Amino acid sequence: MDYRGPMDSSRVLIAIPAWNEEGSIADVIGKVTEHLPQAGILVVNDGSTDKTAEVAAAAGAAVVSLPFNVGVGGAMRTAFLYAKREGYQGLVQVDADGQHDPADLERLLVGLDGADIVVGTRFHPNSMYFVGGPRRWAMVLLSKALSRMSKATISDPTSGFRSAGPKAIDLFAVNYPAEYLGDTVGSLSIAIRHGLVIDEAPVTMYYRAIGRPSKNALWSALYLGRASLALVATVLKKPNQSRGDET
Repeated sequence: MDYRGPMDSSRVLIAIPAWNEEGSIADVIGKVTEHLPQAGILVVNDGSTDKTAEVAAAAGAAVVSLPFNVGVGGAMRTAFLYAKREGYQGLVQVDADGQHDPADLERLLVGLDGADIVVGTRFHPNSMYFVGGPRRWAMVLLSKALSRMSKATISDPTSGFRSAGPKAIDLFAVNYPAEYLGDTVGSLSIAIRHGLVIDEAPVTMYYRAIGRPSKNALWSALYLGRASLALVATVLKKPNQSRGDET
């Protein structure tokens, strides 16, 4: 697949990795449908122990259920495989917890006119998003490293709200990291090393609609070191030699 130009929404897949999100998933699917009614919606049920799969199916989404929890990276690898198999030309990752605003979907897709990946950045003049301490230090460090690697601005490398075009779908269907931060930092590193064009667009981030985030003081203290190691690991990893240069 090789595509540039306005993205037909009927050829777009909205991929929603979900782990125990029965309280918010139906609302997320409904809002996505409201803003992009022609798009396909896939919920990757990542080993949930609640009724996430049943609620998502009842809300009108296609559902793929994994037998156990593999993390966002593994769930998104599944989504990219699905997108490639079904012939989708674009994919947008959306969180199942209601933090991402579906009103930004079109902005992320329009960006694919000239890029292979568009990262939704939470850091822009109109944003109310704030993060401080070790987590912010990590974001700054990773932003500088990835921006230098790609020779383009990547101000929010840990944002999971992003779109992917045909080349990225082809690449990530066979080469997508499942380790910590693989779905964000790791995937961007792989994309850069394969010559994909990365851009960004401003997006809105809300608080979780249901439940509580798992980030605590210890997590924040470890974030900087783990994030840095994740980037080093993906930079040092050799590209998948089984994949040809067809993209």
